[in-house]
Amino acid sequence: MITLIKNIKELLQVRETSVSKVSGAEMAVLPTIKNAFLVIENNLIADFGLMENLPEINADEVIDATGKIVLPSWCDSHTHIVYAGNREQEFVDRINGFSYEEIANRGGGILNSAKKLNETSEEEIYEQSKVRLEEVMHLGTGAVEIKSGYGLTIEGELKMLRVIKKLAANYPISIKATFLGAHAFPLHYKENKQGYIDEIITKMLPKITQNKLADYIDVFCETGYFSIEETEKIMEAGIQFGLKPKIHVNQFNSIGGIQAGIKFNALSVDHLEVMNPEDIEALKDTETMPVALPSCSYFLSIPYTPAREMIKAGLPLALATDFNPGSTPSGNMNFVVATACIKMKMTPEEAINAATINGAYAMEISETHGSITKGKKANLILTKPISSYYQIPYAFGSNLIESVFVEGKVLA
Repeated sequence: MITLIKNIKELLQVRETSVSKVSGAEMAVLPTIKNAFLVIENNLIADFGLMENLPEINADEVIDATGKIVLPSWCDSHTHIVYAGNREQEFVDRINGFSYEEIANRGGGILNSAKKLNETSEEEIYEQSKVRLEEVMHLGTGAVEIKSGYGLTIEGELKMLRVIKKLAANYPISIKATFLGAHAFPLHYKENKQGYIDEIITKMLPKITQNKLADYIDVFCETGYFSIEETEKIMEAGIQFGLKPKIHVNQFNSIGGIQAGIKFNALSVDHLEVMNPEDIEALKDTETMPVALPSCSYFLSIPYTPAREMIKAGLPLALATDFNPGSTPSGNMNFVVATACIKMKMTPEEAINAATINGAYAMEISETHGSITKGKKANLILTKPISSYYQIPYAFGSNLIESVFVEGKVLA
């Protein structure tokens, strides 16, 4: 099957030679081709270039993209898509003046989701989660990371990871699984935190790796959750079981989580709403990707990741949704890109780089996703007719997507 997309107004994120990530000033450079063509063959990008150089092609399908833009699909490297029920009541509680921490202290938050998840069958969790996955695919996401962390019991965590594995088997987009047993301390371990950490290390990790249920290990390193010492212990154990760390840090406080992540060569450090100069300095010249979650800041009315300071310091930055029932009940990467421009003062070029090539890096899929490069997966967004790609963040409330391609096929 050969598909030709012709007369593309502008083809974005064109990389003749694939790069793994872009950092600092490079983030402001988004290579594009105006009046372009793109050829898809066997689910992969086979060729692209200027329309005037279009070779003779015997295509099975020809799509005329006059006035429309094509870009690689979004790579969302931080989500919690697999969960049961919702936390609408907590949303109203926050409107009425309760903080995220106050709600958690009353048995809400993560513990509320854990209770619901453990009371819900695996089949029902799968049915709820696949609806969310299909929704984000239609919003242009072509690769996604999904975390566990709402089980907080051996069976609950395994149940979540099995659901993630089933989604990965049944859907064509790339799905990476992260074990986040260290998301919060369950109530029955509130006075015995070491006991829960021992359960994660000696009981959960062996079963997860034995059943090949996760790619990464995550810890919520934050005041009132997991300390630096506890985070390091869990990361170290995960590494011994072959799981690379991707950790939650600096959401509400800067307590040294970034430095702990770097120490253990974390693939990414995520959230970063509260950053001091030492945190930014520590990330320089590392292989760890900082990941910002602007729709979480929007929903919780907390600070935004200081993108300008980080990019000025030469750092890379990725953008992700944090799709979850409590702090970001949205997996819309288009809104994330727009919010990064509006609230974090990222340029459209920086935001698109952060949501494609740098997002791919934060899932270790740069070789197959994140740019228009020959041989990469044909996971693409075809916009409606728009004036320029600036309209994607500018018209933040409009759905500008006409079609989404996953492995070369248009989503129904």
